[in-house]
Amino acid sequence: MVMSALADDSMEGRMTGSRGSAKAATFIAQQMGAVGLVPAGDSGYFQRVPIALTRRSNGQERLSLLTDFASLDTFPADKRRPGLNVVGMIRGSDPVLAREVVLVDAHYDHLGIGKPVNGDSIYNGADDDASGTTAVIEIARAIAAGLRPKRTILFVATTGEEVGLLGTRWFILHPPVALTSIVSNLEIEMIGRPDSLAGGPGRAWLTGYARSTMGAMFTAAGLPIVADARPSEHFFERSDNIAYAQMGIPAHALSTYNMHTDYHRPSDELSRINFRHMTQVIQAGVGAVRILADGAIPQWNKDGRPAAQ
Repeated sequence: MVMSALADDSMEGRMTGSRGSAKAATFIAQQMGAVGLVPAGDSGYFQRVPIALTRRSNGQERLSLLTDFASLDTFPADKRRPGLNVVGMIRGSDPVLAREVVLVDAHYDHLGIGKPVNGDSIYNGADDDASGTTAVIEIARAIAAGLRPKRTILFVATTGEEVGLLGTRWFILHPPVALTSIVSNLEIEMIGRPDSLAGGPGRAWLTGYARSTMGAMFTAAGLPIVADARPSEHFFERSDNIAYAQMGIPAHALSTYNMHTDYHRPSDELSRINFRHMTQVIQAGVGAVRILADGAIPQWNKDGRPAAQ
């Protein structure tokens, strides 16, 4: 099972640039291969990302995205970190619409091994975001098994969201397709537990719902996807989708995060995932991606597009 592998202790919490992160990326690439996706990285399914441990002015070290791999070569070996996005594609069937691309993504990194809590030091990140990464793979599997979509779909698992969107920032600078061809982005973030404010099990919410026509398109199709009931939390701006939205691409995240207290704690474990709920949300995600791939292109509503960065 995809979810149990990603949230297993053997992945060591999938910290960006770690051995566990590289192991997770390899597993995700294998899953994309089993689904039959076309490799779309610069090295098979892998898009290499130059990451190194750098020192701030206050003396503390942090993971940083470098400008290129030549810069990475200037760092000592013990400061270089493995950085990998994982990218697969289903090419569109329509001779015209296939030039347009729908981006479906999730971040697979988490917090690694840290301060023990009740004797547990591995931050497995089952909900955050092994659940979303699993959804990306399962949505790809479902669509690949059916009629080919009219538009091309790019399925991406990114690294470094937890430390500043490193993988997404590199992806934008080095896209496998022209950025101008990407017409929409659906990110999937924390769908492992139901949220009562979304209507309970099997229902999800969309960040920034009112900002574009995407949410209304899903609602009109009868999908169990509603508006984010916690706008004060600014979830629209807090994950990878915001980078694409600031470029003008209608980009939102699908989630069911219910503000649970296991967020960013070792207790975000597989045992706390509601698999029936998650399966239903993934099925809704399949429907949503089908709409984006075969239907109208979402448009920003008045004052909905965020300022460019």
